[in-house]
Amino acid sequence: MLIHLLNFQIQIFTTIILTPENKTVFLPNGAVMNGNIKNFTLEGSIRVDLKVGVAYDSDIKKTKSILFDILKNDSRVLNEPAPMVALGELGDSAIVFEVRPFVAPENYWDVYFDTLEKAKEALDANGISIPYPHMEVIMQK
Repeated sequence: MLIHLLNFQIQIFTTIILTPENKTVFLPNGAVMNGNIKNFTLEGSIRVDLKVGVAYDSDIKKTKSILFDILKNDSRVLNEPAPMVALGELGDSAIVFEVRPFVAPENYWDVYFDTLEKAKEALDANGISIPYPHMEVIMQK
């Protein structure tokens, strides 16, 4: 017996799944029946998780506002659940913001890449630097 549904096939001994990366995955049905299955599209939306690090001398409120404006101006970002921008970490060399919009599953990667690009451009335009790790070496005689 063969059931063919969209991106997967259920056969007698295996389930075959075509991933969004266009990879074919073969799973033994025992693993499918006894394991956990994550469905990222069932709810109709998926959260994009981004981290954006800025220099410690950056204005937190201004940075947060810039990042949130990027989300507000992207028609692919859903209003519900509401997008979020929050200070997530005081890292070794950066203040790290969590940028979390919800999108339709088919827009995930486009929003992911576009938001990062727009964040870089907007932060640069506003004089907010994105630091990179560096090491200071002191040589002594």
